[in-house]
Amino acid sequence: MPVIMGTAGHIDHGKTTLIKALTGIDCDRLSEEKKRGITIELGFAFLDLGTGNRLGIVDVPGHEKFVKNMVAGAAGIDFVVLVIAADEGIMPQTREHLEICQLLGVSTGLVVLTKTDMVDQEWLDMVEEEVASYLEPTFLAGAPILPVSAHTGEGLDALKDQLRALITEFKPRRRSDLFRLPVDRVFTMKGHGTVVTGTMVSGAVSVGEDVVLYPKGKATKVRSLQSHGETVDTAQAGRRTAINLSGLEVEDIKRGDVLARPGSLFPSTVWDIELTVLESSHLPLKHRREIHFHHGAREVLARVYLLDREDLKPGETCVCQVRFSEPLAAVYGDRIVLRAFSPLRAFAGGRVIGPVGHKVKRFSGKVGRMQQLAADTPEAVVTAQLELVGPAGLTFAELLTMTNLETKGLEKTLGVLGGQQKAILFDKETRRYAGGELAKNLGESLHDFLTDFHARESMKPGVQRGELASSWGTDLPPKLFHFVVERAIKAGTIVAEQELLKLKGHTVSLASDQKKVREVILDAYTKGGSTPPNLKDVLEPLGMDFKQAASVLKVLQEQGELIRLKGDMYYHRTALDDLQRRICDFFADNQEMSAPDCKEITGLSRKYLIPILEYFDKEKLTVRVGDVRHLRKRS
Repeated sequence: MPVIMGTAGHIDHGKTTLIKALTGIDCDRLSEEKKRGITIELGFAFLDLGTGNRLGIVDVPGHEKFVKNMVAGAAGIDFVVLVIAADEGIMPQTREHLEICQLLGVSTGLVVLTKTDMVDQEWLDMVEEEVASYLEPTFLAGAPILPVSAHTGEGLDALKDQLRALITEFKPRRRSDLFRLPVDRVFTMKGHGTVVTGTMVSGAVSVGEDVVLYPKGKATKVRSLQSHGETVDTAQAGRRTAINLSGLEVEDIKRGDVLARPGSLFPSTVWDIELTVLESSHLPLKHRREIHFHHGAREVLARVYLLDREDLKPGETCVCQVRFSEPLAAVYGDRIVLRAFSPLRAFAGGRVIGPVGHKVKRFSGKVGRMQQLAADTPEAVVTAQLELVGPAGLTFAELLTMTNLETKGLEKTLGVLGGQQKAILFDKETRRYAGGELAKNLGESLHDFLTDFHARESMKPGVQRGELASSWGTDLPPKLFHFVVERAIKAGTIVAEQELLKLKGHTVSLASDQKKVREVILDAYTKGGSTPPNLKDVLEPLGMDFKQAASVLKVLQEQGELIRLKGDMYYHRTALDDLQRRICDFFADNQEMSAPDCKEITGLSRKYLIPILEYFDKEKLTVRVGDVRHLRKRS
């Protein structure tokens, strides 16, 4: 896999001269750089080390005014060559560059002592000892220290041998499924149009592919590609890449924008981060402090929000949030650097653990869950992301950026968590997941809601699904609501009767005073038989009106004991059954029945007769043909 080397070191310590001596490429491309003899912008080169190994090189500026450019260049490197001039030794930007590399997660490298032709051996030995001692507590402890003179060529072969050995053993970890190229330079080429360059941090891209410029979301297409100065059809991660884009002007693109595939990144104004303040920092980081924030090739002003403390002291690490004035796009694990306003130097850094920040109140229980985002295991990170995001859930594509797991790894992790009921796929169409603990809590909440509902509405057999969705489930995505309800039904804790939902074992019950009303009403209609009483006459002795008795009447109807024919006309079920038997007996010997026939066999007046005839028509016992009724044929 291609490897990117970056330089680091104080101004005028010979970084650019060293690269030119190694590669023959002059990284100072600006006239001002040549005039002043210092590197201002990033420079790029490559070195062929044989056996197909081509080393990409990023040359960074050493001047303190251009440290932001140094951070942009160092963000994409795999290992560092710390350049120290033998005649000066360790200087301020030597220290700051080394700390920045540490904050960016660089863990491998070597040291080159340049300008050795300007000092004697005794001085060189002293400087080498000083450097080795200084590097002892850093990631470069024990790293090779190579004396080199770019002017005489002495030590260059030994340096190449060391680089060759290093990249042979070095195995950079880069994702293959997520194409990302942070833009560090944009320009126009005559006859070609807009060109962007950057170090491809992951994935691959081919000519003709559709890509998107994040965070603006501008769609474009890859017209042509160059990698390490050669025209290619496909460019791979770990290489300096130039992409000719169609449909975009130079003004549309800013340094720090990111090229990626459509729908693969999710810009946000809030990120969750794991942050460490350098031990060399003199002051703690206070809550809500405004800082210079560096991510990839982007530098923006931002504000840090500490969630479990008022300040973060030198040497301490915590999980916190950073907020921007406009959305930025990142992936879990991306490295970040914070620089202070005064003095303008790097003082803290870390990594992104939530590129779409979660809603978390300071000192709340969720802060503990957020700390799990910094866990070492994929299962813990996925679980924490799902639980923190809440009912909205995360799609598979979002989880790819929220965990930095490759597609196969994420599928495996979700499979394991699914088996443990820690990750729930509630929307198969969009592949959207929710946390298992959330789903469990929602199930318990649903049970509690129905328990309370049955207690309040004891005479209702249950709640309509639509009513439940608009009350208990109002804040849930429809498919999550459906999932929770169906899982409860499958588990047997909830019973569904068409669109009616109720707890298992729930039966309609009446309060003691309602039971008395029920008995009085049933007794009146039982005695009334085929000529039932007027409802008002039944309720008047009870001191009730229809509205007050409505709940009892509804229960009696739902239980099938009273049948409402129209308005306030009710019949007892036994009376209707008796009338139906008489009518059927009549049809045993007759083909049709007129209203007078029905009056003769039932003895009912017109007040009751017409509603009875219409009721049996509605119940599909009879069918009206003109002025007579026929018995419907039973299937």
